[in-house]
Amino acid sequence: MATKRIASQVHKQASRLLREGYIQREPAWYRAVLDNPPLPLPAREPPSRTHFDTPENVALTRPSRATAIRPLPVQYIDDQVRKQFYRDHPFEAFRETSLVEGATIESEHPIRGEQWTRLRQRGRNPSPEDAIRYAVNLHEHHHKPLSDAYAAAVAQFRSLRSELTVARQVALAEAEHLGVEFGPSQIDITFRKESKAFETFQNTTEHIHSVETERKRWKAVFEREGRQDQWTKGQEYTRLWKEGVRPVYAPVLNEPAIAPEGLPTLEQIAQQLSVQADFMAMSQRI
Repeated sequence: MATKRIASQVHKQASRLLREGYIQREPAWYRAVLDNPPLPLPAREPPSRTHFDTPENVALTRPSRATAIRPLPVQYIDDQVRKQFYRDHPFEAFRETSLVEGATIESEHPIRGEQWTRLRQRGRNPSPEDAIRYAVNLHEHHHKPLSDAYAAAVAQFRSLRSELTVARQVALAEAEHLGVEFGPSQIDITFRKESKAFETFQNTTEHIHSVETERKRWKAVFEREGRQDQWTKGQEYTRLWKEGVRPVYAPVLNEPAIAPEGLPTLEQIAQQLSVQADFMAMSQRI
């Protein structure tokens, strides 16, 4: 007799060999495979599912005529209710939520199941997740249709939020009447910081020379001849060349001294620098 070499039938073959006495001891994997048997043929066939995590209008097993092997979609009732809730209340998604995880999983609320009949039982300020769980609880434990359960949960959620809004407005009006002064909110503080940062990018018309020197220590700060805002298109240079004045491009590192007759002209400064340059050249030749 030929030995069966089908992977999904190994545990059944081992059971028959143990029953007939061909194997004296159970293999180490025998009990584990019996508790978790392999999938039935054909290979990669998805196991049967329940309606707990599958849509109600989808078959729980693959039809015999289907050729493609695809897993069934995973869909929970909570996801359907959550999608519809945030579609009706889009601004609830913008509320702050803490994403910090604790060392242990949060225990289930003691009021649940058939005892949970009103949304107010879990507080006067319910969260969107509380409203979603309440709708699912009404559908599963109180056997209400999902549409009726969702409508009841949303109505109670809006009522509790309205009561909380009115209570906050009354408390604020009472505090202002008694003379309480509230400081700037976090939004105002953030806007002030942003405006202060924008002011640093504005170009000021007046710059302090010492501040510029302190800020740019690595760069030489000096003043060149003449005013930089005047450009004569080379006419000034040509005039000085015709008059025999040598152009000097050395920067004026020292501030000019004010004499009784006034500040020296550009021609006088150029002649002084040219004489200094000729004297230095003659001294180097000597």
